[in-house]
Amino acid sequence: MTTLEHVQPADWAAPRGYSNGVVAPYGRRLLAVAGQVGWRPDATMVTPADGEAAFVAQFRQALANVATIVRTAGGELTDVMSLRLYVIDKQHYLACTRELGRVYREIFGKHYPAMALIVVAGLLEDSALLEIEALAAIP
Repeated sequence: MTTLEHVQPADWAAPRGYSNGVVAPYGRRLLAVAGQVGWRPDATMVTPADGEAAFVAQFRQALANVATIVRTAGGELTDVMSLRLYVIDKQHYLACTRELGRVYREIFGKHYPAMALIVVAGLLEDSALLEIEALAAIP
């Protein structure tokens, strides 16, 4: 089984925590994962654990939701080509980056797809602080 090909221009500095580009090998099926918020399976928003920021708790749940959808489609997290994170507060995101990185590695390990962070005025779910959508190439 051929793996995803990470694209890194030779004269560019290596990115930290993401890939500049990812190519899916021939023959894979593309899975578009709809934007996921920090909802549990029963569509209720997660609440933070002791000492954890609400932003981090929602990030953990939204990323776990992406993982569940990819696995349900028959893929692995290493099949994820790209992630788009939509946040309503850039400063809140920046204040949590260390913790978000730890949570990301707990779920995705050392697989870093192409990523984008987009700051938006709001999300459809009023209590959501962020939303994550993904694209995966399933064998």
